[in-house]
Formats: sequence, structure tokens, C-alpha cells
Amino acid sequence: MPLPRRNDPSTIFRNLDWPTVAIYLIMVFAGMVSIYAASYDFDNASMLSAAEFSGKQLRWIGLSFGLGLVLLLVDARMYETYAYPIYICIVILLAVTPFLAEDTKGSYSWIKFGPMSLQPAEFAKFATALALAKLFSSYHFDLNSRWTNYVKALAIIFIPIVLILLQNETGSALVFLSLFFVLYREGMSGLVLFAALFAVVIFVVAIKYTQTFILGIPTGEFIVFIMIMTVMTGMAAIYSRRLETGRNLVFWFAGAGLVEYILTLCGVPVPGLPVSIGLIVIACVYIAFEAIKYHRPKLFITVGTAIAAIVFLFSVNFAFGKLQPHQRLRIEVALGIVEDLRNAGYNVNQSKIAIGSGGFLGKGFLNGTQTKLKYVPEQHTDFIFCTIGEEEGFVGTMIVTLLFIGLILRVIAIGERQPTTFGRVYAYCVASYFIFHFCINIGMVIGLCPVIGIPLPFFSYGGSSLWGFTILLFILLKIDAARKSVLAY
Repeated sequence: MPLPRRNDPSTIFRNLDWPTVAIYLIMVFAGMVSIYAASYDFDNASMLSAAEFSGKQLRWIGLSFGLGLVLLLVDARMYETYAYPIYICIVILLAVTPFLAEDTKGSYSWIKFGPMSLQPAEFAKFATALALAKLFSSYHFDLNSRWTNYVKALAIIFIPIVLILLQNETGSALVFLSLFFVLYREGMSGLVLFAALFAVVIFVVAIKYTQTFILGIPTGEFIVFIMIMTVMTGMAAIYSRRLETGRNLVFWFAGAGLVEYILTLCGVPVPGLPVSIGLIVIACVYIAFEAIKYHRPKLFITVGTAIAAIVFLFSVNFAFGKLQPHQRLRIEVALGIVEDLRNAGYNVNQSKIAIGSGGFLGKGFLNGTQTKLKYVPEQHTDFIFCTIGEEEGFVGTMIVTLLFIGLILRVIAIGERQPTTFGRVYAYCVASYFIFHFCINIGMVIGLCPVIGIPLPFFSYGGSSLWGFTILLFILLKIDAARKSVLAY
């Protein structure tokens, strides 16, 4: 019986994941319609007009379809074979971009090619995904077998981050942090993700609650100390495998807290900072003793977590002060510390008004007043979701949400059925990018996240974004379509 041809077009299209293609087509055309609604001009009302953003987007869509077809016709083995050369080329392009790009709202990330501009950071996503997948598919590569493997993986992720930060494009750089979910899928300890989440919570709490004081320290710091004690108690109970360890810590922290409260009621001043640190230090000594006595070396992770959390807490204000003024202001507005409806908070405030005014069914296509009167800046790019919310209402936003959830779940399913490590890791890279963009963009539009300027995939206007996500998705579709021939060989 003859083996199937690896690059037979009929085989490729027969094995193509058509549900994913259908979702992609629905999203890009729905995006074009949304862009038309967001940038509608009463004097030039044709959706296909070259003067309209929707008309320009249609040209990008046509080119994307051609690009997707080419990617499907390329031998799937080529993506793995040339993963590192592609990555190196993109890294070089990122490095020279600040010297070639013009200043665009303070960012040096767009390179002009005649009448059009492209953003290399968008293409770095698929290149980084390919390189990471290539690394994990290396012979006998195991993330946890040696620490140098972590260094290699992190180097692939952080090199684009550093180069994009040099372009003053913070939002695009942060996207690559989503690849830590891929590392977790491939064996990285969940403690790393927990540490990242804990650090974010400490940062938010420490920054947000600085105006009031408890026991002479800012309320935010006091809350963080309580959180550290709680985490220590839980981790110690788990790693010691003894309920007594957790119970003793609960009695220690609760008893000390009760004594502090009684002394405060009696008018005795209690220095909150040294007392809180002292309680944690004594608890760390107790946990270390338990680790040695019962041969539980993992208990030292609890001690390390507590020390790292305290150090991070005291570095928050320093790190926050090193941010650019507009970055600090955006974070303060997002956290509700500062209300700046005329400047940093203007976009988000107008966006929330637009979404809220849409109600359940929306005002109707081209009937959005916030959109038509141009109250929301960048409403055809980063803030496209508010146009959908105003004109299509809750129903429209839910349809868009379900489309993204369907696409992400489909990509994960494709990843799980891959016969090779390369295909699986690449699929999870694609899923991670989509999850980050979807969650952060919508969170940004509704005021849950700071405005960091990242697009909504397939909906926001822009050729670089559309091409970047099309390349990401269609490389995956090609790898998936060729999986049966891989098994046959």
C-alpha cells in the first residue's frame, strides 16, 4: 500500500480542520463590518470604498487569504526545519526596527514600505512559537531534566520581549509572557504560575491601598502581610503532610493578631511593620525546624516564598516609580486610585458608556451615537469591542465572546491530537496568544485592565495584526492537516 503524499493538495484540504477555518472566516468578516461601523463616514458611506477603513481592511483580508493558502501548500516539515532561521531573522528585524521606524505616538515599532506600514512585533509571535516548539521537540529535551533547558526556553521568550520594549511598545512585549502557560503544559511547576499570580495581587493591593493606615503601616502592606501568613499556613500544611503544622501556624498568627488587637484597644501603640515581619520570621524558623525534623525539604519552598513575597512587597513602590508617567497614570486609573476622565481615563470611560448604552440588543447597526460622534478614540482598532457592544448590545458581545472561546478550545483540541511534540507545543503557543489578546483587550475596553494598546484578533483594524494572526493560525492548520501522513511514516 503506497504511503500518502505529504504535500498533496487534495489530502491537505481533506484533512483541514474546517470548523476552525469557519470560525476564522466569520471573525474576519465580522471584524470588517465592525470596522466599517466604527469608522462610518456619512459623506463616504460605501463599505468597500478605499477611503474607508473597512475597504482597506478588505484588501488586507484578501491578502491574508492568499497568504493562508500559501502557508497550507508549504510542506509541514519546513516549519520545523527552518524554525530557528525564521526566529533569528525576525529577531534581527526587531533589533533594527527602532533605527528604521518613525516616531508613532512615542513608539518606534512601525516600518514603512511605501504606502503601507508593518509592525514586526506581530510577526515575532509566530516566529517565537516556532522556535519554542522546535526547542521542545529536540531529541530527549525535557524541561525539568536540567536547569539549562529552562534558560534556553526563557531566552527564546525574553529576547523578543526586550527588543520590543526597546521600541517603546510595552503592550506587544507583554503578550509573550502568555507563553508561560506553554511551559506549564510541558512540565513547569504550577508554583511558578502561582508565584506570578501572587506577585500581581501583591502589586495591585500594595499600590491601591496606600491612603489609609493600620498599625502605622499602609493598609495595602497590612493586607499583604495577612496574605503572606495565609499562604504560608496553607503551603506548610500541604508540604508537611501534617495537619498539626498548619494548625500551629493558625494558632500562632491568630493569637498574635488577637494580642495586637487587644493592645490597640488599650491604647498601647503597636509598631505594625516590625511586628508583622517578626511574626513571619518566627514562623519561617518553625517551618524550617519542621522540615529538618520530619525530612520534608519541600517545606523550605514555603520559607522561600515568604521571604520573596516580603522582598517583592518592599520593591513595589520603587518599581512603580520607575514606570513612565503615562504608564503609572493608566494603572492608577484602572485601579480606581485616580479618576482622570479627561485624559488617561477618557477612552475607557467613553468605552464603558458606549457598551452600557447598547443594552441587551444594542442600538442597531450604524446607530451607535458614541461611535458615530467619535467619542471613543481608536474605536476601529484597540477599542473595536465597544462599537460591537453599543450597536449589537449584550447579544453581540456574547456572540463575539463565544467565537473566541470556540476558537481557543478548537486550537487546544488540535494541540492535544498532535502526534509530535512540535505540533502540540506550537498549538499551545497559538492558544496562549489568543487567550492573552482576548482577555486583556476586552478587560482594557471595559476598564478591568490598564490600557496597554493590544488589538482584538481579527476584529481590530490593521494589516500587521491580521497577517500575524493569520500566519499563526494557518501554520497550525497545515501542521494539523499533515499529522496523518506523519503517523503513516
